[in-house]
Amino acid sequence: MKKKIITISREFGSGGRTIAKALATRLGIAYYDKELVKQMAIDTGLDQQFVSDESDYAPSKSIFAYNLQEGMLGGLCAADILWDVQRKVILQLADKEPCVIVGRNADYILRDRTDCLNAFIHADTSFRSERIVRLYGTTEKTPEERLKDKDAKRRINYKHFTEKEWGMSQNYHISLNSGVIGIDKCVDIIADLFTGQSNLK
Repeated sequence: MKKKIITISREFGSGGRTIAKALATRLGIAYYDKELVKQMAIDTGLDQQFVSDESDYAPSKSIFAYNLQEGMLGGLCAADILWDVQRKVILQLADKEPCVIVGRNADYILRDRTDCLNAFIHADTSFRSERIVRLYGTTEKTPEERLKDKDAKRRINYKHFTEKEWGMSQNYHISLNSGVIGIDKCVDIIADLFTGQSNLK
Protein backbone atom coordinates (compact mmCIF):
# COMPACT_ATOMS: atom_id res chain seq x y z
CA MET A 1 0.00 0.00 0.00
CA LYS A 2 1.21 3.50 -0.80
CA LYS A 3 2.51 5.35 2.25
CA LYS A 4 0.55 8.43 3.24
CA ILE A 5 1.60 9.05 6.86
CA ILE A 6 5.01 9.78 8.37
CA THR A 7 5.57 9.54 12.12
CA ILE A 8 8.67 11.17 13.57
CA SER A 9 9.91 10.04 16.97
CA ARG A 10 13.01 11.77 18.26
CA GLU A 11 15.56 12.30 20.97
CA PHE A 12 15.39 15.76 22.48
CA GLY A 13 17.60 18.17 20.55
CA SER A 14 18.11 15.88 17.56
CA GLY A 15 16.08 18.08 15.21
CA GLY A 16 13.15 15.72 14.79
CA ARG A 17 10.57 18.51 14.85
CA THR A 18 12.57 20.54 12.32
CA ILE A 19 12.83 17.51 10.05
CA ALA A 20 9.09 16.83 10.37
CA LYS A 21 8.16 20.41 9.45
CA ALA A 22 10.48 20.37 6.45
CA LEU A 23 9.04 17.06 5.27
CA ALA A 24 5.46 18.32 5.48
CA THR A 25 6.40 21.44 3.51
CA ARG A 26 8.32 19.54 0.85
CA LEU A 27 5.68 16.86 0.41
CA GLY A 28 2.75 19.27 0.60
CA ILE A 29 1.00 17.34 3.35
CA ALA A 30 -0.39 18.28 6.78
CA TYR A 31 1.86 18.67 9.82
CA TYR A 32 0.59 17.75 13.28
CA ASP A 33 2.39 18.60 16.49
CA LYS A 34 1.01 21.54 18.46
CA GLU A 35 -2.19 21.22 16.42
CA LEU A 36 -2.66 17.74 17.84
CA VAL A 37 -2.16 19.06 21.35
CA LYS A 38 -4.69 21.84 20.74
CA GLN A 39 -7.31 19.33 19.63
CA MET A 40 -6.66 17.15 22.67
CA ALA A 41 -7.05 20.18 24.93
CA ILE A 42 -10.37 20.99 23.28
CA ASP A 43 -11.60 17.41 23.64
CA THR A 44 -10.65 17.18 27.32
CA GLY A 45 -11.18 20.77 28.43
CA LEU A 46 -7.68 20.74 29.95
CA ASP A 47 -4.99 23.40 29.70
CA GLN A 48 -3.02 23.13 26.46
CA GLN A 49 0.40 23.26 28.15
CA PHE A 50 -0.67 20.56 30.60
CA VAL A 51 -1.81 18.38 27.71
CA SER A 52 1.48 18.97 25.89
CA ASP A 53 3.58 17.94 28.89
CA GLU A 54 1.48 14.98 29.98
CA SER A 55 0.90 13.45 26.56
CA ASP A 56 4.52 13.40 25.39
CA TYR A 57 6.32 12.84 28.68
CA ALA A 58 5.90 10.56 31.64
CA PRO A 59 4.91 12.39 34.83
CA SER A 60 7.77 10.66 36.62
CA LYS A 61 11.27 9.36 35.90
CA SER A 62 10.55 5.75 36.82
CA ILE A 63 8.03 3.12 35.88
CA PHE A 64 7.54 2.35 39.58
CA ALA A 65 6.60 5.94 40.44
CA TYR A 66 4.47 6.17 37.29
CA ASN A 67 2.43 3.14 38.33
CA LEU A 68 2.31 4.25 41.96
CA GLN A 69 0.78 7.55 40.91
CA GLU A 70 -1.91 5.67 39.01
CA GLY A 71 -2.73 3.54 42.02
CA MET A 72 -3.11 6.64 44.18
CA LEU A 73 -5.65 7.99 41.71
CA GLY A 74 -7.75 4.87 41.60
CA GLY A 75 -5.98 3.32 38.62
CA LEU A 76 -6.63 6.22 36.24
CA CYS A 77 -4.18 9.12 36.09
CA ALA A 78 -4.20 12.15 33.80
CA ALA A 79 -1.74 10.43 31.47
CA ASP A 80 -4.13 7.49 31.00
CA ILE A 81 -7.05 9.77 30.23
CA LEU A 82 -4.95 11.74 27.77
CA TRP A 83 -3.69 8.52 26.17
CA ASP A 84 -7.24 7.57 25.21
CA VAL A 85 -7.90 11.01 23.74
CA GLN A 86 -4.50 11.10 22.03
CA ARG A 87 -5.09 7.72 20.42
CA LYS A 88 -8.51 8.80 19.16
CA VAL A 89 -7.21 12.09 17.70
CA ILE A 90 -4.22 10.46 15.98
CA LEU A 91 -6.39 7.76 14.42
CA GLN A 92 -8.80 10.42 13.17
CA LEU A 93 -6.00 12.51 11.67
CA ALA A 94 -4.52 9.46 9.94
CA ASP A 95 -7.91 8.70 8.39
CA LYS A 96 -8.45 12.32 7.43
CA GLU A 97 -5.46 13.09 5.18
CA PRO A 98 -1.79 12.43 4.37
CA CYS A 99 0.28 13.94 7.16
CA VAL A 100 3.42 14.07 9.28
CA ILE A 101 2.86 13.43 13.00
CA VAL A 102 5.49 14.31 15.60
CA GLY A 103 5.97 12.18 18.70
CA ARG A 104 3.21 11.09 21.08
CA ASN A 105 3.71 7.40 20.32
CA ALA A 106 2.04 7.79 16.92
CA ASP A 107 4.20 5.00 15.51
CA TYR A 108 2.65 2.57 18.01
CA ILE A 109 -0.88 3.95 17.80
CA LEU A 110 -0.83 3.50 14.01
CA ARG A 111 1.01 0.16 14.12
CA ASP A 112 -1.82 -1.76 12.42
CA ARG A 113 -1.82 0.53 9.39
CA THR A 114 0.28 -0.39 6.38
CA ASP A 115 0.39 3.16 5.01
CA CYS A 116 2.77 4.59 7.65
CA LEU A 117 6.49 5.32 7.47
CA ASN A 118 7.91 5.46 11.00
CA ALA A 119 11.23 7.24 11.59
CA PHE A 120 13.35 7.77 14.70
CA ILE A 121 15.82 10.65 14.83
CA HIS A 122 18.77 10.59 17.21
CA ALA A 123 22.22 12.15 17.63
CA ASP A 124 25.12 12.18 20.05
CA THR A 125 25.04 14.26 23.21
CA SER A 126 27.43 16.98 22.03
CA PHE A 127 25.40 17.71 18.90
CA ARG A 128 22.14 17.84 20.81
CA SER A 129 23.57 19.87 23.69
CA GLU A 130 24.87 22.55 21.34
CA ARG A 131 21.60 22.62 19.48
CA ILE A 132 19.29 23.07 22.47
CA VAL A 133 21.43 25.88 23.89
CA ARG A 134 21.43 27.61 20.50
CA LEU A 135 17.68 27.21 20.03
CA TYR A 136 16.30 27.40 23.57
CA GLY A 137 19.00 29.16 25.58
CA THR A 138 20.45 28.13 28.92
CA THR A 139 18.73 27.12 32.17
CA GLU A 140 19.87 26.25 35.67
CA LYS A 141 20.40 22.69 34.43
CA THR A 142 23.30 21.70 32.22
CA PRO A 143 22.44 20.82 28.60
CA GLU A 144 23.33 17.22 29.35
CA GLU A 145 20.93 17.13 32.30
CA ARG A 146 18.15 18.61 30.18
CA LEU A 147 18.68 15.98 27.49
CA LYS A 148 18.74 13.14 29.99
CA ASP A 149 15.60 14.36 31.74
CA LYS A 150 13.52 14.86 28.59
CA ASP A 151 14.55 11.57 27.02
CA ALA A 152 14.00 9.62 30.25
CA LYS A 153 10.41 10.90 30.43
CA ARG A 154 9.75 10.02 26.80
CA ARG A 155 11.27 6.56 27.29
CA ILE A 156 9.12 5.81 30.34
CA ASN A 157 5.97 7.13 28.67
CA TYR A 158 6.59 4.92 25.62
CA LYS A 159 7.33 1.87 27.74
CA HIS A 160 4.26 2.42 29.92
CA PHE A 161 1.79 2.62 27.05
CA THR A 162 3.38 0.37 24.43
CA GLU A 163 5.40 -2.17 26.45
CA LYS A 164 8.18 -1.57 23.93
CA GLU A 165 11.56 0.14 24.17
CA TRP A 166 11.65 3.74 22.94
CA GLY A 167 14.34 4.32 20.33
CA MET A 168 14.94 0.65 19.50
CA SER A 169 15.47 0.41 15.74
CA GLN A 170 13.17 -2.62 15.48
CA ASN A 171 10.20 -0.40 16.33
CA TYR A 172 10.69 1.90 13.33
CA HIS A 173 11.22 1.60 9.59
CA ILE A 174 14.28 3.83 9.70
CA SER A 175 16.54 5.32 12.37
CA LEU A 176 18.76 8.28 11.43
CA ASN A 177 21.63 10.01 13.23
CA SER A 178 21.03 13.67 12.41
CA GLY A 179 24.34 14.69 13.95
CA VAL A 180 26.25 12.58 11.44
CA ILE A 181 23.93 12.72 8.43
CA GLY A 182 22.73 16.29 8.88
CA ILE A 183 19.21 17.69 9.25
CA ASP A 184 18.72 18.41 5.54
CA LYS A 185 19.96 14.98 4.47
CA CYS A 186 17.59 13.31 6.92
CA VAL A 187 14.75 15.18 5.22
CA ASP A 188 16.02 14.02 1.81
CA ILE A 189 16.23 10.37 2.87
CA ILE A 190 12.79 10.20 4.46
CA ALA A 191 11.18 12.12 1.61
CA ASP A 192 12.78 9.78 -0.94
CA LEU A 193 11.51 6.74 0.94
CA PHE A 194 8.05 8.24 1.23
CA THR A 195 7.69 9.25 -2.42
CA GLY A 196 9.68 6.41 -3.98
CA GLN A 197 8.27 3.80 -1.60
CA SER A 198 11.51 1.78 -1.98
CA ASN A 199 9.80 -1.56 -1.40
CA LEU A 200 8.43 -0.40 1.94
CA LYS A 201 5.64 -2.62 3.27
